[in-house]
Amino acid sequence: MIRILIFEDNKAFRNNLVDFLNSTGEIEISGAYPDAREVISLIKKHQPDLLLMDIQMPFFSGLEALSLVKKHHPNVKVLIQSIHSDDDKIFHAVCNGASGYILKTSSPDLYLSSIKEVMSGGSPLSPSIATKVLALFQEHMDTVKTPYVDLTSREREILIYLSKGKSYKMIAEACFISVNTVCTHMTHIYHKLHVNSATEALAKAWKNKMI
Repeated sequence: MIRILIFEDNKAFRNNLVDFLNSTGEIEISGAYPDAREVISLIKKHQPDLLLMDIQMPFFSGLEALSLVKKHHPNVKVLIQSIHSDDDKIFHAVCNGASGYILKTSSPDLYLSSIKEVMSGGSPLSPSIATKVLALFQEHMDTVKTPYVDLTSREREILIYLSKGKSYKMIAEACFISVNTVCTHMTHIYHKLHVNSATEALAKAWKNKMI
């Protein structure tokens, strides 16, 4: 059972999310809140696996909350949700360690599959958002020389597929390997790049011109 905390200021949308996700039989909503002012104490109280975090909320934005969570609870995964595919917000969410970014217009099934992907170590980004993130990192890349990292051709291939918004299942099918093998490759990538999530791996790979 995946334990989730929801931070969403739209009451109707929040309640609909709670009802749907609880009905799946795979997710337990430990709490749902209109803002993230008490995010750290709530994590300590509920010990969630994942946070569903809105970007625009009163008192404390989702991006501010994300930074705080990653500082105090780096192992808690955060799936950012927003009504807009705002370039600047996407960029900052990925830089600050978001495990994925989903639009609120997404179908219930996509919400569920995105949560499962995050929990398996993936980084759900729709193809359109993945394209934007890639362009943004290309614009923001600095010219500082970075240490060489020896990624295998398969590891680079998997990162390229991730940058196009492909899920682990889709990557496995494209590479004619199992999902477990994709996960193994991602574990090796994390170790080599010294990161803890797929979004961080992509960010570092783009910045260092590895893909």
